[in-house]
Amino acid sequence: TEAADKIYIEPITLDFVERIIRKEKPDGILASLGGQTGLNMAVQLASDGILDEMGIELLGTSLQSIKKAEDRELFKRTIQEIGEKVPHSTIVTNLDDAIEFAGEVGFPIIIRPAYTLGGTGGGIANDMNEFKYICGKGLKLSMISQVLLEQSVAGWKEIEYEVMRDGADNCIIICNMENFDPVGVHTGDSIVVAPSQTLSDVEYQMLRTASIKIIRALDIKGGCNIQFALNPNSYEYVVIEVNPRVSRSSALASKATGYPIARVAAKIAIGLNLDEIKNSVTQNTYACFEPSLDYIVTKVPRWPFDKFTTADRSLGTQMKATGEVMAIGRTFEESLLKAIDSLDIKFNYQLGLSLFENKTREELLEYMKQPNDQRIFAICKALQKGFTAGEIVNITKIDDFFIRKLKKIVRLAEEIKNAGIAWLDYDLYSRAKKAGFGDSYIANLVNVPVEKILEVRSRFPINPVYKIVDTCAGEFEAVTPYYYSTYEERDDVIVSDNKKVLVIGSGPIRIGQGIEFDYCSVHSVRTLKELGIESIIINNNPETVSTDFDTSDKLYFEPLTKECVLDIIQKEKPIGVIVQFGGQTAINLAGPLYREGVNILGTSVENIDVAEDRDKFLKLLEELNIPIPVGSTVFSYEDARVVAGKIGYPVLVRPSYVLGGRAMEIVYNDATLEEYMTLAVDISTKHPILIDKYITGKEVEVDGICDGSEVLIPGIMEHVERAGVHSGDSIAIYPPHSLSREVKDTIVDYTVKLAKALKIVGLFNIQFVLDQNNKVYVIEVNPRASRTVPVLSKITGIPMVNVATKLIMGSKLSELGYKPGLAKESDFVAVKAPVFSFSKLITVDPFLGPEMKSTGEVMGVDKNYHSALYKALVASNLKIPSGGSVLLSVADRDKEECIEIANKLLELDFRLMATEDTYSYLSRVGLEVEFVSNDDILDYIKDDKATLVINTPTKGKISSRLGFLIRRTAMEYNTPCITSLDTTKALLEVLEQMVNEREWDVYSLDEYSKYNQD
Repeated sequence: TEAADKIYIEPITLDFVERIIRKEKPDGILASLGGQTGLNMAVQLASDGILDEMGIELLGTSLQSIKKAEDRELFKRTIQEIGEKVPHSTIVTNLDDAIEFAGEVGFPIIIRPAYTLGGTGGGIANDMNEFKYICGKGLKLSMISQVLLEQSVAGWKEIEYEVMRDGADNCIIICNMENFDPVGVHTGDSIVVAPSQTLSDVEYQMLRTASIKIIRALDIKGGCNIQFALNPNSYEYVVIEVNPRVSRSSALASKATGYPIARVAAKIAIGLNLDEIKNSVTQNTYACFEPSLDYIVTKVPRWPFDKFTTADRSLGTQMKATGEVMAIGRTFEESLLKAIDSLDIKFNYQLGLSLFENKTREELLEYMKQPNDQRIFAICKALQKGFTAGEIVNITKIDDFFIRKLKKIVRLAEEIKNAGIAWLDYDLYSRAKKAGFGDSYIANLVNVPVEKILEVRSRFPINPVYKIVDTCAGEFEAVTPYYYSTYEERDDVIVSDNKKVLVIGSGPIRIGQGIEFDYCSVHSVRTLKELGIESIIINNNPETVSTDFDTSDKLYFEPLTKECVLDIIQKEKPIGVIVQFGGQTAINLAGPLYREGVNILGTSVENIDVAEDRDKFLKLLEELNIPIPVGSTVFSYEDARVVAGKIGYPVLVRPSYVLGGRAMEIVYNDATLEEYMTLAVDISTKHPILIDKYITGKEVEVDGICDGSEVLIPGIMEHVERAGVHSGDSIAIYPPHSLSREVKDTIVDYTVKLAKALKIVGLFNIQFVLDQNNKVYVIEVNPRASRTVPVLSKITGIPMVNVATKLIMGSKLSELGYKPGLAKESDFVAVKAPVFSFSKLITVDPFLGPEMKSTGEVMGVDKNYHSALYKALVASNLKIPSGGSVLLSVADRDKEECIEIANKLLELDFRLMATEDTYSYLSRVGLEVEFVSNDDILDYIKDDKATLVINTPTKGKISSRLGFLIRRTAMEYNTPCITSLDTTKALLEVLEQMVNEREWDVYSLDEYSKYNQD
């Protein structure tokens, strides 16, 4: 409720947004701050006549300007009218016209669908087969069935300008950025450097002038991002595209410069001009003052390939990254290495090189040709093996400047390695630190424990200093700057004597750790301010609110490593550190920091360890007489086979100390178990592998708050999908709608016992499973904030992070006015549904299992379960079919259960189609179903003959190749595909309600977020 006067958590569809507009009757709508979703919605509202009918003004950038930038035909015409160039291109709305253009210009061709986000549906086609495939998909995914086909300028430099314009036609350049990768890799998947490093002043001014000309021609009021392709061998350039809105690049530009782009854009939208808007950082200059940078910023994407090991790692015009990190340094080398250190994949420069240790010269050559997430390490290995910078530039088209910078890193690393620990002198160590080498990097290079490097460091007077980001390079005094570390003489930080607390952020957005943990960090910091305690945050994600300059009293933009955190602690001397709001990243730092004498606030490190260490946890559950699925911890395949033989297959296997079900799997036989153990031991060398009996039952989770002795349970959430689907990928319902009073009482009893036994102070999450007899088992306890904290906080009205922070700082629940036990259930129902990015990762199997695959989530709220579920499904982008044919292809174990589903579909007037085995089974029990042969099935999906696909994989990890192709084809051609019968049943309940009751109400947060303390 602190974000706005009124908040609606509803699907962003024409139907729901129209209802909100009719209820609230706003004077204006600001669409350019909601990304592509917001822009597309503004266009739909205008096209539908709703804005005109209700006299609502579209604020900031006009509808005509949005169309000029987003509609490929209008954009091309506008750019050409002002004398600027676009690549040789055409716009098509059907496949025949597309094929004709390809015949004229030849390959490669870039395909860019109109009105899509992150290059969705686009790509580079190198031959006709690829071309037809990408075009067909792009036309289907574009809101107006339109794609731009352009002759490829792949290999040219990609340069971005972030521009701001007001209603009086004042324009400024906030910053320009250069993509490390040339054109052909989506900017969200490229390493990006600000300011640009390789442009001459002539080139910089030429593109600056063009940028201002373009923003004026498009009549954009507010911020926009302009992307250019620049020929590296001449002054020739073309305009690739313009985002007439705040984008991911805007977030990066905002954090890189300290200039609050969204804030200024919002003020321009309501009529202020740049010379009337005060600079919030300096508070004595104005927003018309162009930022200056006296440092270098590097953004590195965070890809999900550590999760999706079978995914195609190649990078193109369709974005695959789930998030990104940003680092600041005095040189490109320093900021690049700090950014790599920030990725939180236990993966640094040295380990990256080791991937290519045994590659031949020819293999390295081949690997470097295709852009992918590991190419930068292949380049470094090639430099190490004697490739010249020129050879690599010819292969990769990456600018010679960047290759030479990588060569400096490689040379320095070799020098350190050759010197060894005995010869690591002041000069060499100092140069390493200035180049961004962390102590763990150096330890890897000289093959010693990191403690040995710290001994070396203690002999030399080498400690980081902290410099400021203030928008003006120190020209004016700044009131709210933020800081980054480097190795120089002068330190810009003023350290106060106030009582202060450090909150560790959650790092880049990735599967298993999303924006929900940033929500927790931000609310914790706000509470510390409320308590009069100076708040300090460390984080490295430019997309988050925690890295806004005014969220905390002090922000450090740094890698979340033990070394960087300890340096800041040594500088600031806080009374303690809070680790429970930054997800697994922060909780993993608890032990290492504690062993260095740092005061960990909240739940103690010893008790965190009891919850995370399987053997200690099992012992605790035994003492408390709480059941857990039978199982054991193992370190080898031999041990695992013995345990599996004893408890019986299927078994659930996973490494300990991981997030998001990383490498978790249901295993059905010895062969798959052996294959798993080979992989898992590699993932988790320091921790045991957990192996449990897999219970097929209902999963339930609880978020709780404890002050060390009393426990408040804001709510219980029940999962739609049975155990075996990761909680992050499950649809979850609050309040639970099928649990008996007895089961709820048992869950509350176990929750209270565990929280008290672990002496938890702050937040925790417990996951339970109920077997067929309603016996309650505990799966795990997370002694930290969980993914569901924002959902439960919003629906119950209990500000969970606020309460938890106050408890961490010494308050008791009773002092805050909360009664222990399960809070009164809301009169409203909330449904959390996952959102996936399978359309971008075309080799990933979309079936759901124990390893998390979703990249985000949505929430549906209503007074009844079915309406809330409908809203959640619509918001998660599931196309809910109202008729047509359903294609059924289910595993043998699901066929009997499928009869009920098939009957329900027929009742709802759907036609049924089925693959061979499913067809035989359903027709044998007398159901009317059409047979589809294996040869025709994929064409049926591509030709829209199925409005819904229901496909459950065969047992174990190895699904039939056909099943995989069915799921993938459905995903790529935008046909809803459900891989769980539980989800299917939930969808059928929604469809049934749609037949009986078509009206849904919209509710603002303040209508349901009212905690009743009675």
